[in-house]
Amino acid sequence: MKFGLVVIGALIVSALAANYLLQDPGYVVINFRGYVVEMSVPVLAALIIALFVGIWLVVKVFRAPRKLGEAAGRYRSGRAGQRLTRGVIEVAEGNFAKGERLLARAAGVSEAPLLNYLQAARAAHLLGQDERRDTWLKQAYENLPGAANAVLLTQAELQLDQKQYEQALATLRKIEEGAPNHGHALMLLGRLYYRLEDWKHLSDLLPKLKKYGRIDPATLSEWSIRVHQEQLTAATDGPAVLEAWKNVPKDLKRNTDMLESWFSSLIRTGMHEKAEKDIAFELKRGWRSPLIRLYGLVEGGDAARRLKHAEGWLTNHGEDPDLLLTAARLCLHLELWGKARSYLETVIAIRPTPDAYQEYGRLLNQLGEGEAAAEAYREGLSLVAGTPLPAIPHLDPNKA
Repeated sequence: MKFGLVVIGALIVSALAANYLLQDPGYVVINFRGYVVEMSVPVLAALIIALFVGIWLVVKVFRAPRKLGEAAGRYRSGRAGQRLTRGVIEVAEGNFAKGERLLARAAGVSEAPLLNYLQAARAAHLLGQDERRDTWLKQAYENLPGAANAVLLTQAELQLDQKQYEQALATLRKIEEGAPNHGHALMLLGRLYYRLEDWKHLSDLLPKLKKYGRIDPATLSEWSIRVHQEQLTAATDGPAVLEAWKNVPKDLKRNTDMLESWFSSLIRTGMHEKAEKDIAFELKRGWRSPLIRLYGLVEGGDAARRLKHAEGWLTNHGEDPDLLLTAARLCLHLELWGKARSYLETVIAIRPTPDAYQEYGRLLNQLGEGEAAAEAYREGLSLVAGTPLPAIPHLDPNKA
């Protein structure tokens, strides 16, 4: 529309100009250093126009190679972009080999070669071609030094996925040299230590993870609990257990798993009185079955008083198998065989466990019921093994 108006306007102006020039074409004389050039105004106008057209053509000719190069570059870039898209689609659809080829071919002319190299590396990784994976990552690292951390992080993730823990540690250490507080690298390092069960290094890393790590609170809490659980387990005596507990953050000291490790360590190191008192205190604050199970493992002191407490709790928690097992253990300790049997048979009816069958077998042996005791032990072992176990031949009454 706009171009058409311009053409119409130009035609009108040209017609008017031609009309005036035909009536009087005019006369132009140019005198320059003794040379005289004479011509009409239309001829001069035509020469000027021809001069401008010639200059425009010369400029176009000189610019043509660059324009052609830019056009070719745009074409190659467009093709590279198409290959990148197709390669990513192929990898997403599980055609890893085809996707890797498309991504690799386009890397040299791509506007975003980092994506090509990283996606090609992932495709090779999914094919199990670790050497080729590392080749693509090396090319990305060497050709794009500004993306070194991104390349190394990708390499560390893929190495962790392949359980190549030594190589992953070396890669993450390399990142640490240039970026000691890199959040994602710290998270990967924490994951590596957790998988290796390297609790000492994970413990040292926790403060940095809390401050810089890009890690969700649930995972950080899980790692923290496990580290402190291992420290409690490693404590060899009472003072060491108390010191390890002192280092547990306040917000974790009400965690059930953490409390279970704490009380187990107290019992293991002979601090039964403290364990009994602290377990009872925690149960008053809130009922937790794993803790009442430990209450039945406390030794020494007044077992009759502990049984009285346990039976008092049965009023509100009579269907809790852990509480019933604790009451049974206390009855066994006090040689109350009838009550112990009643509690154990109730536990087995509600939730049979290896511990319940073990205690039941002990009781039956004490009562002189050897065959029934052997059957109880066999049932308990079956729960551990996951499949029913045949009776031991010399205890099978049918083969006596």
